Parts: sequence; C-alpha cells; structure tokens
Amino acid sequence: MANVAVDKDQQWLMNCLSASLDPNQEVRSFAEASLDQASLQPGFGRGLSQVAANRDLPFGLRQLAALILKQFIRKHWQEGDESFQPPAVSSDEKAVIRGLLLSTLDDPNRKLCTAISMAVAAIAVYDWPESWPDLLPFLLKLIGDQTSMNGVHGGLRCLALLSGDLDDMMIPTLVPVLFPCLYNIVSSSQTYNKYLRTKALSVVYACTSMLGTMSGVYQVETNALMEPMLKPWLDQFSFILEHPVQPEDTDDWSIRMEVLKCLNQFVQNFPSFNESLFMVIVGPLWQTFVSSLSVYTRSSIEGTEDPYEGSYDSDGAEKSLDSFVIQLFEFLLTIVGSTKFVQVVANNIADLVYYTIAFLQVTEQQVHTWSMDANQFVADEDDVTYSCRVSGALLLEEVATCCGGDGIDAIINAASKRFSESQQEKAVGSVVWWRMKEATLFALASLSEQLLEAEVSGLTKVSIGNLLEHMITEDMGIGVHEYPFLYARMFISVAKFSSVMSSGILEHFLLAAMKTIGMDVPPAVKVGACRALSQLLPEANKSTIESQMMGLLSSLTDLLHRASDETLHLVLETLQAAIKAGHESSASAEPIISPIILNMWVLHISDPFICIDAIEVLEAIKNTPGCFLPLASRILPYIGPVLNKPQQQPNGLVAGSLDLLTMLLKNAPTDVIKAAYDVCFDAIIRIVLESDDHSEMQNATECLASFVSGGRQEVLSWGSDSGFTMRSLLDAASRLLDPDLESSGSLFVGSYILQLILHLPSQMGQHIQNLIFALVRRMQSASIEGLRSSLLLIFARLIHLSAPNVEQFINLLMTIPAEGYQNAFVYVMSEWTKQQGEIQGAYQIKVTTSALALLLSTRHPELTNFNVQGHLIKSISGITTRSKAKSAPDQWTIVPLPAKILALLADALIEIQEQVREAEDEDSDWEEIHGDMDSDKDLLSSAVATPFGRSGHEHLEAMAKAFNENQEDEYEDNILSVTDPLNELNLANYLADFLSKFSQSDRQLFDNLCQCLTRAQQDAIKIALNR
Repeated sequence: MANVAVDKDQQWLMNCLSASLDPNQEVRSFAEASLDQASLQPGFGRGLSQVAANRDLPFGLRQLAALILKQFIRKHWQEGDESFQPPAVSSDEKAVIRGLLLSTLDDPNRKLCTAISMAVAAIAVYDWPESWPDLLPFLLKLIGDQTSMNGVHGGLRCLALLSGDLDDMMIPTLVPVLFPCLYNIVSSSQTYNKYLRTKALSVVYACTSMLGTMSGVYQVETNALMEPMLKPWLDQFSFILEHPVQPEDTDDWSIRMEVLKCLNQFVQNFPSFNESLFMVIVGPLWQTFVSSLSVYTRSSIEGTEDPYEGSYDSDGAEKSLDSFVIQLFEFLLTIVGSTKFVQVVANNIADLVYYTIAFLQVTEQQVHTWSMDANQFVADEDDVTYSCRVSGALLLEEVATCCGGDGIDAIINAASKRFSESQQEKAVGSVVWWRMKEATLFALASLSEQLLEAEVSGLTKVSIGNLLEHMITEDMGIGVHEYPFLYARMFISVAKFSSVMSSGILEHFLLAAMKTIGMDVPPAVKVGACRALSQLLPEANKSTIESQMMGLLSSLTDLLHRASDETLHLVLETLQAAIKAGHESSASAEPIISPIILNMWVLHISDPFICIDAIEVLEAIKNTPGCFLPLASRILPYIGPVLNKPQQQPNGLVAGSLDLLTMLLKNAPTDVIKAAYDVCFDAIIRIVLESDDHSEMQNATECLASFVSGGRQEVLSWGSDSGFTMRSLLDAASRLLDPDLESSGSLFVGSYILQLILHLPSQMGQHIQNLIFALVRRMQSASIEGLRSSLLLIFARLIHLSAPNVEQFINLLMTIPAEGYQNAFVYVMSEWTKQQGEIQGAYQIKVTTSALALLLSTRHPELTNFNVQGHLIKSISGITTRSKAKSAPDQWTIVPLPAKILALLADALIEIQEQVREAEDEDSDWEEIHGDMDSDKDLLSSAVATPFGRSGHEHLEAMAKAFNENQEDEYEDNILSVTDPLNELNLANYLADFLSKFSQSDRQLFDNLCQCLTRAQQDAIKIALNR
C-alpha cells in the first residue's frame, strides 16, 4: 500500500509514542498521560492506525501504535460492552481504521502482522459479520494470493485469531469456504514453506475445536460437514508424518505438532472418523513416534541442552522439541483412551510402552539443573510440570487403565527389558547406563497404584515386589556420588511399593535413608531419602528405628537451616513423619525442635504453604505424649504480645498467630484453653471488632469458635465479671453478621455461631429472634456462596434444636422480614433449596438433609403457600456465547416447596446409593434393581423386595459407611462439628425411617409429591423403603 502522509497531528502522536519508550521515567509518564488524554479526542484511533500502517516508520513505533490501538478498540468501540468507556468511536472513523488495518496485513514484518491481526480480531468481536461483511472475503483473497507470501501469512495469522471467537452460527458457513483454501496451502509444499503450512493447520485446528464443541449439540450436522473432508486431510497428515523427524528443524516439529492437534480433534469429536480412516495414519504416526525418539535422545537426553528450548516463532507459538514430543504423547494418550481406536493399536501396545519408557530418561539439561538446584528437582517431582517425563508417564497410566491385563503385562515386560538393557550397558562400561534404569523405575513408580491393584486383583501373575527387589538389589552398592539421581529414584521406588517389598529390603532402605539425611551426599539423594522416610516411617517397627531417631531428628533439624523453597516443604513434611514415629525421642527433642520451628514459622510468615507445614510439625509435637504443655508455654508468651498490638506487627503475623493458636486449642485440656483465654481472648475480640484485614478476621473467628467448643460453659466464668465473656462473644457475632461487612471477613461466622448455639444454648436462646434477623440480613448481602451455605447450616441446626416444636420455629421465621420476600421463611427456603445440592461435607449434609425432612414432616400450611426453583430448562440451542447468555439467561421450572424438599431428599439417597455401588462394586445388582423397577405410580406397592439380597438394616449400614467415607475423603470435616451429636447420625437410616413414616401418615400427599419426581428419584425412594 502507499505510505501514509504525516501531518502535524500525526507528528505529535509519533513524538508521544516515542517518548513513551524513553528510559527517563518522567518523560515516559508525561507521554503516557498525554496519550490517555488524546484517546478521548475524535480521530485518535485513526491516528494510531495511520502510524501502524506507515511503512516508512520504525518497526517499534508501529508495533506500539498497533498494541495501543487494540486497547483503544476494547474501551471505545462498542457502547454497552462491559469494558466500554466513553467516548465511542464514530462510524466514519471505524471505517477508516478497518480499512487501514486490512491494508497492513501483508506487511513483511511478522511481529507487526501479529499486532495488526490482534487489532482486527478485537474489532471483529463487535463488527463481524454484520457490520464488516467484507472481512472474510478479503482474508480468503489474501491467503489465496500466491504472489504475496507476506499477505498469506497476515491473512492466516488473522484467521487464527478470529477463529477463537467463532460461534455455532458462523462456523458451519465458514468451514466449507475456508477449508478448501487452507487445504490448498497445506497440500502445496512446493509453493508454501512449512511455516505457512503450519499456520494454515493452526486455523484448521481452531475451527475443528469449535466444531468439536458444537458436536455435543449438533453431532449429526458437524459430522456431515466434516465427513467429506476427512479423507483428503488425512492423506495430507499422512504425507507430513510419514517422513522421519528431522533433527534441528523447528519448522518440521511445528507442522507435525499442528497435525497431531488436528488429529486429536478428529478422533475425539467426529464419529465418521472411523477405524478404516484411522488406519491411513497409523503407519506414518508410528514412523513419527519412533524417529522422534532418536532425535530426542541425541538432542535432549545426550545433548547438553535443546538449543530451541523456550524459543517461539513471531506469532508466539513454541518451537521446542519438547513441546512437539509432549503433543505426540497427548495424541497417543487420546488413541489409547478411545474404546474405538485402542483396538487398532492393541497389537503394538508392547512396543508403544517400550519406546515410551526411553522418552522418560533424565535429560542432560535436567541433570545440570537438578544438580545445581535441589528446589527445582523437588518441584519437578511434585508438580505435574510440562515435560516429556510427565506426559510419557500419563500415557503409560492410560495404557494400564484402558488395556487391562495386556496393558499391565506390556508395562512389566517393557520395564524388565529396559532394565536388562541398562545392565548390559553398565557391563560394557557405558557412563549413562543409569539413565534407562532410572527411567524404568520412574515409570513403575508412576504406575504404583495400578500395578499394585493389578497384583491384588489377579490381573497379573507377576510379583511386583519381586520385580522391584530384583531391580533395586542389583545396584544397592553403587556410588551415591556417581549416580545421585538413580539412588534417589531407588529410595522413592521402595517407598512407593513398600506394601509388597520384603521386610529386609524395607528395613535396609529405611535405615539407609535415616543415615543419608546426615551424610555429605548430593542434594537429590537427600530428597529421595526424605520421600522414603515420609512413606516408611509411619509403618516402621519401633524397635528398628528407636536407636536412630535422635540422630534423624537432629539431622533433619540441621537440614532445615540449609533448605529453602521447595526443599523446605519436603524437609518439614519428613520431620513431621519423624516426630510422629519418634515417640519418646520426639519428646526428648521437643526443647530443641520447637523453638527452631517457631522461628522458621516467623521468618516465613508471608509464605502460607511453609506456615502450614510448620504448624503441622508443631501439631505433631503437640500430640506427642508429654509435649502439649511445654509447647503451649512456648507459643502463648510469643503470640500474646503480637495479638495485643496487631497494628505494630509485620504483614501476616497476626493472622498467622491466630492460626497457630487455633491449632493449639484443638483438643486442648481445659487448663491450656484457660491460659490462652487469659493471654489472648480480649485481643481476639478486639481484632474481630476493629480489624479490616479479612485473613485476621477469618482466623480470629475460628479462634473464638475453638474457645467456645473447648471451654463450653466454663468459658463464661473466666472473664472479669459473669457477663463479660458472653457480651464479648455476642459483640463479635454482631460484627461478623453485619450485612455491610465484606463477605470474605464473615466467611467463618457460620462455624462460630454453630458453636455458640451448641455449647451455650440457654444464653443464646434469649437472643434467638435477633440472631435469625441478623442471619437473614447477612445471607441476603453475602456475595460468597460458601458463606450462604454456612449460614443455612445454622438454620438447619436451629430446626433440630426446635424439635419437636418445629412448627413454632417456622412461625418465628414468618414474623421476621426479608427484603424482596414475603417473610424470612420464604427467603430462607428459596435460598436453601437452591443451595442444598452444593453443600459439602458429611456433617453439613447430614444436618441440612435431616432438617429438610423435619420441615416436611410438620405439614405446616406455609409450606404450600409458595413455590421455589425447580430444575434448569435448556432454553438455548447451540453454543452459549456471551450475547446469547445476555439475551436469554438460564430459566428454571417452578415447583411447590414440599415437592422440592422430597426431591432433595431423594437426591441425597441417590448419592448415598451410588457410593455404596462404588464401594461394593456391585454394578450388576444395581442394574437388576433398576431393570426390575416398574412404572407403577404407587411407590408403596413395590416396597416388598430387599435390595442386594441382604437385610435392609445391613444395606442401610453399608450406605451410611460408604457415605461417611466418601465425604471424609473429599472434605475433612471441621473438628468443631465432631462435638455435635448429629455428626453420628446414620443419614440412610434416618431418611428411610422418615419416608416410611411420612408415606404411612399421609399416603395421598406422599403419592402426589412423588409424581413431581424424576424416575431416578422415585427409584431411590423405592430402594430406601424396601428394607
């Protein structure tokens, strides 16, 4: 295009843009402020476009103008948009900007093209296709012009960005027009280089991703759209994959990556992509997989570093060999996880596993990094990092899961073969023999759960313990300094498979790990030893370790001083395990360890993860016989002054001290609680009443709940006068329930109020009406769902406390106002019925579910006077875009309250019954039960058979056990709830008893309510009644 003339205004704008890049901060700040002011004037967007389009100007200036233009578009282009700020750009100026941007897409500078494309995409969100119908034709013409490769690149880059914002209305019309143009580029390897063909494939991927999303709703349509195109595309993919992977050719890796990403979409989303089509790419895919291993071995495993690691092309796409191999593993994982395609590769599973293990070898770069930085070694072991090792292990995990006994046998055989090869390399003097053995142990340890389960279930006849022992004992005498990472892996492997290892091996490695902590060995070895100790110490024989414990505790304490970041977490975790296993040794070491941990806790008060680890170590010390009082005598004198002068403390210390105190109060004897009360209670009340720091308020609330839970009625007698403590507790409750307080500050008020009503019932009974009024106001102003749920728990517990006079509690709620509702009862039940399905934790579910049953049992007239939210109505077809969501928000059915309550009780039964099914693995029994269910509307008519061939009582006990175990796995119930007798409630029994009595007392009402239930809910109630 012709260069844009520069006028006076343009010159000013260019000067401002240049000044905004000035190293002098004052100059830069003045220029930025001037640009902000100018953005409010007409013509600013046009001026930026002209600068970006002027090819005579420096690249940096043009790129900056394009980036600022993108921000300007988001703020001023579309009135009514959530990011809009006045003034709006005029229609004439919009037209000029659009034209200038399109004319610049063929710029030879790729980075500038990317910036321009981002601005085009920002406009397209608002204008395309309605207000910018010529955009797509322009881009198609641009990518079809073989005389301008710069234009092809610009058009492809723009299409790639645009495709991320396409919806289900645009894609079906776009794909038939666009894909032939893209296919022409990808298939013309003589005309277009790999870079441009890769960019074309990236657009294919973006479009097929959206089609994949659509396939959930429009499966027939999307399949019909793609079916004619699959074979030609697969032929091209085969052509790209069939040649061996080229070393040091980043464009080759990149184009293969895009092919694999597209194939992933084809496999996952289009049923017409069948086994016969898949066979077209199986051979080429295998060629890519096998040949990539040799390239990866030379470049990464044996090479000092991947020269392309962390490099990106001009569009920001990663070019490294690692990213290509990871994408290869991701596609293979998809294949193995597909019931349709896993059969195709089943005959090659052994080879797949065999080659995959080789990819897991430690690279030379990892050896260098981990040797220099133990923190990185720990981080890479702990986190699911973006690496070939992790991706390869995930693929092996999928093989073990999806291929049954064949997959397990393939893994074991491949591991044995790789181990033998490593031993052969060792025998001939190879210096890197250890890598393959370490990779083999890493693979097996990554699959420890599946392998152990396979042995227990009889899926494999191989003894995993014997296999591991053979691999490990072969090299028990290797030099720890020569092979630190193999030594570390051996420690970790023994810990992972400790349940099937012989006692002799376990004892050897346990004692070796205890000694290693205090030796001068490479950090990686100590990391492995720590991991082994964390696993082995809890099950260790006391007599075996007793003589070594003082030395271990001393070594771990010394190690704390040298640890940092990730290694500090590991050492603290190991120290915690050692203290729990140490018994008398831990008590003897308490005077040494406790001050060090407390000091470390203070030094790292701004790191919440280290603080948590440190407090857990202190808790382990606290729980050691004879250590509670000594530890309390160290903690209380320190945190007392901190809490009494909170404004003078470093950031985080007050909140941390409150957390520490809460730990100390848990299960504490009364004399310790009294001592803590004398030192801290007044200060904690002041923090709740005066602090604006939400962390401080949350932790102070938990502290007060612990005081009430532990001190109970006695706590009231500890104040300066008989009423002081109660007044203080109520003042704190009043602040926390203030509807104007931010929700985060009140987050734990539910637990606090719960303790007040449980342990101080007579005192709280005098304030019940005011409490309910405050709870309703706090609920209505709450912006955090978890806060509303915790307050609903209070209402549920109050219903239990009001039994057998629940009607009176309903009457009380009806006298209390609630903004926007007829009364507080209507509001609470409307909110409760929405939230019940989201409530978590065994205790919370027991209390709220049984309270709903109590409410329904009253048959109070108010229950039938209003309706509540039922189930979601799917009112929108297709993909829910932002505009659709605004124009057609979710809609719900409206149902009578009693019907909703019964539905929620049935849902609770369904959840419990599903947990029983999982726990007992009796799928066939459940299928038989559901298959035998008739459609008789009278539920009682089917209440004759006993489910599972066992007594109803046994079945309900199993349901209760499975429910409790499942909930405790996911949510560790707050220790404060344990003091509530309702925590012992057998919910399955309770609901079965309630349903039986309710159905017998009012058969007609029960049958009418059951008509509103789904089939699954009706079946769940039948099962509960059949006892």
